[in-house]
Amino acid sequence: MSNPFDCITEFIFVETPVSPADVILVPGADYPQLMEKAVELYKRGLAPYILPSGGFKSHVGTTEWEYLKRIAIENGIPEEVILKEDKAQHTLENARFSLEVLQQKNIVPKKAIVVCKAGHARRSLLCYQAVFGIDCEFLVSPCVDRYGITKENWYLSEVGINRVMDEVKKIGTYFSEIIPSWSGKKFG
Repeated sequence: MSNPFDCITEFIFVETPVSPADVILVPGADYPQLMEKAVELYKRGLAPYILPSGGFKSHVGTTEWEYLKRIAIENGIPEEVILKEDKAQHTLENARFSLEVLQQKNIVPKKAIVVCKAGHARRSLLCYQAVFGIDCEFLVSPCVDRYGITKENWYLSEVGINRVMDEVKKIGTYFSEIIPSWSGKKFG
């Protein structure tokens, strides 16, 4: 490691090779590149379904699901392969509600591709792993966000530092309550 913060870079910015999976999961956002990446993976034959997730957000003017679905359809994806989760308000709910949708459709994923923003990759991965459990393997296919933040440059701008360190904080907040259930320990 050449920088003292390289461990943060390696922790936050997860990317894995992708291979055929049961579903492509897209945690909600109003960022078209997420669905464009999911469309590309679908068209390569990597999964039979795309499951965008996200509830109503006033700054989007609709649900994140509807926003992402529209992009998929505009890019030639058949409506019947786009599964619907339009309630989630944060990443852990994206995972919880997406699993419920899959269960209702009798889809038991053994492998899933998560398409997310690069700086959101670790939290997205951990959320889906926490909810889906160890029987599902997750592959992560990230996109560069609207700020251009990557693992190579996040520490070179104030916005990059703030966004990445905010992810570190959110991971701590989300998982301080979940980790004891993973380890089987009870505290307090």
